[in-house]
Amino acid sequence: VIKEAIMTPEKKYAHHYREMAKICAEQGWGDPFSYARSKEILAANRLGHTIADTFSGADAFNKSGAPVEYKSTTSKKVKGSYTGISVFDTWEKQVEYLRNKKIAKYPEHYYNRFENGQLVESWVMSGAKVFEILVPKMKKKFPTVLKKKDPRLSATVSNGEIKKYGKRVI
Repeated sequence: VIKEAIMTPEKKYAHHYREMAKICAEQGWGDPFSYARSKEILAANRLGHTIADTFSGADAFNKSGAPVEYKSTTSKKVKGSYTGISVFDTWEKQVEYLRNKKIAKYPEHYYNRFENGQLVESWVMSGAKVFEILVPKMKKKFPTVLKKKDPRLSATVSNGEIKKYGKRVI
């Protein structure tokens, strides 16, 4: 503790960076500095979930062992952005992918809001409801996204939608 008190901010940062990487390696949580992984680890630990050991698929598993999806924000209001979604050549194939592989596949979606490095708010919504909210938004974008050089779909579950259809858990 005394040693840390005399460290420069740069050295403190490097020390804590190494410590976080070490803890995550020991626990099998993966790289805490990849995308929003550190936020996923914080949320899983706080919610009593088990963090997934891979970066593809579920972000974590709930207390029943079911796969769950996490969305994190540092905005003033909770929201969930779904970005970089693969695009298929027909809308029918797109809906099948969204239903079976990307959105409705996960029975629960958690919307986590962070402030000052802490999880301050978390809401849960069913994957079926998230699918119902996102599909019309993506359908509007679908005809134009196919023409892009790097076609990807995106849409957001808004603060209002989360508060209307979700349940606050933190």
